[in-house]
Amino acid sequence: MATKVRAAHILVDDQAKAYELLARIKSGENFEAIAKQYSKCPSKSKGGDLGYFGKGQMVKKFEDAAFNGKKGDVVGPVKTEFGYHLIKIIDTQ
Repeated sequence: MATKVRAAHILVDDQAKAYELLARIKSGENFEAIAKQYSKCPSKSKGGDLGYFGKGQMVKKFEDAAFNGKKGDVVGPVKTEFGYHLIKIIDTQ
């Protein structure tokens, strides 16, 4: 079981937009480029990269989704109080 996850995310305000972006990623578009263009999180300048984080550092729904994904997965949309997230699992430790 991973104790740390390195993830990137794209944060948008509505579910429809999240699904639209997910479809583009699944069809081969670059996650980081989409994050830079559409995410409303300051991490967008780094392609959505949040770095490594452990349990208890992110909101519960986001954390659960990130820790349940496998390296290389794009998980979501995950709804939190901030909006809808698409989460790319970059690495686990």
